[in-house]
Amino acid sequence: MVLSGKVILVTGGTGSFGKKFTEIALQEHDPKAIRIFSRGELLQLQMRQQFNDDPRLRFFIGDVRDRDRLYRAIDGVDILVHAAALKQVPACEYNPIEAVKTNIDGAVNVINAAIDNEVEKVIAISTDKAVYPVNLYGATKLVAEKLFVQGNAYTGKHRTTFSVVRYGNVVGSRGSVIPIFLKQRQTGKITITDERMTRFWITLEQGVRFVISCIARMKGGEIFVPKIPSMRIVDLANVIAPGVEREIIGIRPGEKIHECLITEEEARHAREFDTYFVIEPEFPFWNKDNLDGGKPLPEGFKYTSDTNTWWLTKEELKQMIEGLDITGKGENRGKAGD
Repeated sequence: MVLSGKVILVTGGTGSFGKKFTEIALQEHDPKAIRIFSRGELLQLQMRQQFNDDPRLRFFIGDVRDRDRLYRAIDGVDILVHAAALKQVPACEYNPIEAVKTNIDGAVNVINAAIDNEVEKVIAISTDKAVYPVNLYGATKLVAEKLFVQGNAYTGKHRTTFSVVRYGNVVGSRGSVIPIFLKQRQTGKITITDERMTRFWITLEQGVRFVISCIARMKGGEIFVPKIPSMRIVDLANVIAPGVEREIIGIRPGEKIHECLITEEEARHAREFDTYFVIEPEFPFWNKDNLDGGKPLPEGFKYTSDTNTWWLTKEELKQMIEGLDITGKGENRGKAGD
């Protein structure tokens, strides 16, 4: 197994992605150590307690903006999972320079520290918001993707390889529509921005397992995209709040009607596999023989939430939201790196 006996560092490791990754890695993959790198001492304490002070866990207070601290934390690491980011769209719009410092400058620090410390594999967590970005968060994630893909051109004689995983909305993540609907239904009215809206959906566990599988297969330079289902916002409303009054409030700044995971331009240098796509880098460092199998995508193909061929049924939606906070008190935690 790719994680077995390895020293792993997770930036933004106290977020929901980091906690779920840690849970699965410790239970199923027997790593030598997992280093949790994040800013919040309280969240680290809570995570330490959650995992009963597992001796394989290490906790590093630090920020990806802090180059020196990052270098110290990465020393001796075999695999690095980069999940740290500022990701709340309104916060990034209001604090754009801070978003750039964390999401872009932080990515540069991770790349340099990984190369200089001979980290074997680095995989960065991205989002559909990086595709045709219409808000600052998406724009910074687009730049981060480019940095990690092209980071392979900087390695020279070093062994480090960089790849990216890009997927859609995580079911129940903080600030997303499901916890909002769960809370609003108690008032007898829910708000919908636009009834035409569609989204890609993935569970937290599915996202973590996909990342681990990509670590195993990555050669360096790929953007991995899972095949995941789409959902109509009105269908979600019917499942969570049937019969509840709806108010249409209009699309919010920085928001799209539909999301895209692979552009038509990217599809020209991508391959399709049974459960995922791989976007190949268009740079000299990439060996076309790296991918075993897969088929080219047809001309004009793009992977968008409205043209997707896989749609969630009402029963599947119900299953995906089982176990989430149904009290509306905001107990379910947020996205990777929170």
